[in-house]
Amino acid sequence: MSTVLVLNAGYEPLHRVSVRHAIRMLVREVAVVEEADPGRRMGPFPVPRVLRLTRYVHMRWRSRGTPAWTRDALFRRDGRRCAYCDRHDVVLTVDHVVPRSQGGRTTWTNTVAACGGPSGCNARKADRTPEQAGMRLRRPPHVPSYWELIA
Repeated sequence: MSTVLVLNAGYEPLHRVSVRHAIRMLVREVAVVEEADPGRRMGPFPVPRVLRLTRYVHMRWRSRGTPAWTRDALFRRDGRRCAYCDRHDVVLTVDHVVPRSQGGRTTWTNTVAACGGPSGCNARKADRTPEQAGMRLRRPPHVPSYWELIA
């Protein structure tokens, strides 16, 4: 099922919801459609791509600190691409740049998305650092902003 981008009343991106949840927001009249799929309708409503809330929601916690590390957020940060070979049509796994067996932790700056499976980049790197394995990271890991994860 596709997702719908929800904008605050001031047009800042807030989060994504399912189409079903978006329709419920339209029924409750807490949001209006900003962009819709042409020709697709769900009852009396167009199937939305982007919604805007009718009232402004203050979300100060979003502008402070860093987002929590989750597997899905990691894949979104890396654009659902392998950090070593840049392929996007593969099953992804979480790779620790400094392996946990060598003291690495599960943090934004130590994890990247990598190809899974027996012939994937994560298996090839195994229990070594990229330098030890002779592999190069195409993008260094970084701490994303909330806005980067929503877009």
